[in-house]
Formats: sequence, structure tokens, C-alpha cells
Amino acid sequence: MSPLVAAMISLGVLGAIDTYITATILPVPVWVTFIAWASFFACGGGSDGFVKSVARNWTGVAIASLTLLVIAIGPSHPIFAAICVGLGTSAMVAASAIPLLAFPPAIVFGFASTVGTSAATGKTILTGDISHPTIVAAVAMLVGAGFGYLSEIGTNMLTAKKPAAA
Repeated sequence: MSPLVAAMISLGVLGAIDTYITATILPVPVWVTFIAWASFFACGGGSDGFVKSVARNWTGVAIASLTLLVIAIGPSHPIFAAICVGLGTSAMVAASAIPLLAFPPAIVFGFASTVGTSAATGKTILTGDISHPTIVAAVAMLVGAGFGYLSEIGTNMLTAKKPAAA
């Protein structure tokens, strides 16, 4: 089977499963799982890409969470929020100096997904339960990387050459 058709099948089937799971069993934003899924491939795929993607995404989640916390406890003013986001952005770039975190876009994916999760769910960084945006975004990022890994395996299985019959 051609790699394109194999990827269409693998990603299509798993995309449907991801959507169903996030709509029924695991209430995390499906768009965050898809961002993490793309991040898995952007980070090179395979086991190494899985580890790098999750580490980078979670770094973004952590930086976003700290940024949102400072904004929440600080003065309620757009200039203060803008300065905090600027510092968070600088922190993302600085973190990319660590070899494991050396792809800043994947850090940004985690940051943006955390802020987006908070905005989409209406849950603030001060939420005190399992619906905390940090937890939700981090879980969704892990799930998305897992789907990326599975889709890569599925694509590879569908493109594998069958041994010739003797």
C-alpha cells in the first residue's frame, strides 16, 4: 500500500477514535490532542519523538501555568498581562537551550494549548479540581502524542512489504 493511503487510513481511523474518546470517556479538548499529535511528528516521530514532544509540550504547559498564575494574582491590567506573556515567551525560548527541549514550536504548542484550554473551558488557573487547565492540557498532550505514536505504527504496518510466497 502506498504511504499516503496507509497514512490516510491509520490517521483517519485513529482520528475518529480520538474524537470519540475525548467526547465520551476522557473529557479533554480534542483540538489539544490533535496539536500534540502533530507535535509528535514535528519532533521526529518514533520513541524519541514521543519523549521529545511530550517533554516540550509539558514545558509549555508549565510555563503557561506559571504565567497565568502570575496574571491571576497580579494587578488586573492588560499591560501587566502583556508583560507576563512576554516573560513567558522569553522563558519558552530560554528553555529551548536545553537539548531535550530544543524545538521551541513544540513548547509553544503546550503554552497555547493551556491558555486555550482555560479560555475554552472557563476554568481559571486557580481552579482547584481535576478540571484544572494545567491537568487537562497536560493529559490531552500526552494522549495526543500517544495517538501520534500509534498512527505512525499503523502507517508503517500498512506500508510493510509482505514476503514473497515460496
